[in-house]
Amino acid sequence: MRHCINCCIQLSPDNVQTQQVSCRGGSHHGRQDCPVCKAENKIVFRVDGKQMNLLAVLEVRADGNESWGGFLRFKKGKRCSLVFGLIIMTLVMASYILSGVHQELLISSPFHYGAFPSNPSLTEGENPSDAKEHHHQSSVNNISYVKDYPSIKLIINSITSRIEFTTRQLPDIEELKKQELHMFSVIPHKFLPNSKSPCWYEEFTGRNTTDPYLTNSYVLYSKRFRSTFDTLRKAFWGHLSHAHGKHFRLRCLPHFYIIGQPKCGTTDLYDRLRLHPEVKFSAIKEPHWWTRKRFGIVRLRDGLRDRYPVEDYLDLFDLAAHQIHQGLQASAAEEPSKMNRIIIGEASASTMWDNNAWTLFYDNGTDGEPPFLTQDFIHAFQPDAKLIVMLRDPVERLYSDYLYFASSNKSADDFHEKVTEALQLFENCMLDYSLRACVYNNTLNNAMPVRLQVGLYAVYLLDWLTVFNKEQFLILRLEDHASNVKDTMHRVFQFLSLGPLSEKQEALMTKSPASNTRRPEDRDLGPMWPVTQRLLRDFYGPFNARLAQVLADEAFLWR
Repeated sequence: MRHCINCCIQLSPDNVQTQQVSCRGGSHHGRQDCPVCKAENKIVFRVDGKQMNLLAVLEVRADGNESWGGFLRFKKGKRCSLVFGLIIMTLVMASYILSGVHQELLISSPFHYGAFPSNPSLTEGENPSDAKEHHHQSSVNNISYVKDYPSIKLIINSITSRIEFTTRQLPDIEELKKQELHMFSVIPHKFLPNSKSPCWYEEFTGRNTTDPYLTNSYVLYSKRFRSTFDTLRKAFWGHLSHAHGKHFRLRCLPHFYIIGQPKCGTTDLYDRLRLHPEVKFSAIKEPHWWTRKRFGIVRLRDGLRDRYPVEDYLDLFDLAAHQIHQGLQASAAEEPSKMNRIIIGEASASTMWDNNAWTLFYDNGTDGEPPFLTQDFIHAFQPDAKLIVMLRDPVERLYSDYLYFASSNKSADDFHEKVTEALQLFENCMLDYSLRACVYNNTLNNAMPVRLQVGLYAVYLLDWLTVFNKEQFLILRLEDHASNVKDTMHRVFQFLSLGPLSEKQEALMTKSPASNTRRPEDRDLGPMWPVTQRLLRDFYGPFNARLAQVLADEAFLWR
């Protein structure tokens, strides 16, 4: 006995339920007509009001001793028809998804995390009239995304429920020495007493024809630094000290570090602060030596190069060292005990957070957490270092970061998709590892399409506070800096014990235009979608709350 099953599947934006009608007659010749298919042997998908005939009639042969739950044996020809039909159906659905109109096929995602439509412009409770601001997005897209908001929120809830701020175990000095034997052999334990910056004299054994920067890695690997080192070469031989037939050069480390965060106004702070006559920065604004170059990293995705030795880093402070040397020489004849007031700064915005190299060099981590962090080594040499941190609302920081580093196809849609992907990846890590292990996870950080982890300020600051005292930090907000530059700079001057400026100098410093602002083409893209902003506020909220608690300042809640 042959039976015929005629199925009509109808999908439309107004009804996501599948309608299925089974028509069974007696014999093949006496079958009934399907009320939807009109006796046609087809499977119908209705998309945008159009029918698509994708699959012909499926016939099966049922033996008398077999039930519907038994094994169905298909005819070979019909089996091929089924496979061919499924391939056609898959290709059609894929074409809709890849063409960016998949929101019109309101089919629930088969994945664990649910669907994430790419056009978020309305949040729950938002007035529909606000959508006029996003007139280029259809209302169908907005409604589709709002329906999926709870699915994404579940991911965030899963992450926040696992947040635990624990105290890290500190390595002892001997463990640090084993990791960086050469660094400890170059940098002394004590510095000159009459210099505010940590400086010392070391013997220079080269001849007067020797290029002191011949092997410097910053020169070898970057053409844009060569002019800087040409200047250093010209000044080098005139700033050596001579004693007992030997040549000595003054070496210095920074007195203070602007350690972060990226896209938080560190460049603007650097540009203003270097106008103070007592402040000298490294020859390169962001050497990234502590976090990257000492491991041979230029771009982690490009692999490792030769490690930059500490001498290459110290070369970057030679111009400042020359001025300190001149001051020390002059005061030696008049007031030997007079303190040289010049201080050296360094402004690599990766210093606070970037420890991605640890998995490549330190293999004795506990439960996925790094055994050594950047601050451990800085503290080993400079326990009295001053540390400046500039922060901003992490939600806005992430969007600014995306606009600055994304190379193509930048849009609020693309940003939203990358945010949801990053949230999923972060949750996957948190299911198995601690918060600290995920924040410093090199594989995860490289996989995330946006740098979600950089905005977890509380995690990084708490780890820095395990080795440095709170009084050694000046924590600033970009929002305050933007609204009152003069007040911010006065706070920095006081923190660094800098001398007062003349009225003209102060006007030049505080009234100059902001540095490194958003590019015009990025401004034209407009803000992120309100719903993306809401998701990120939900994600960063617990971290901001902990930060505000540590700093005893509710301004860091960014409400």
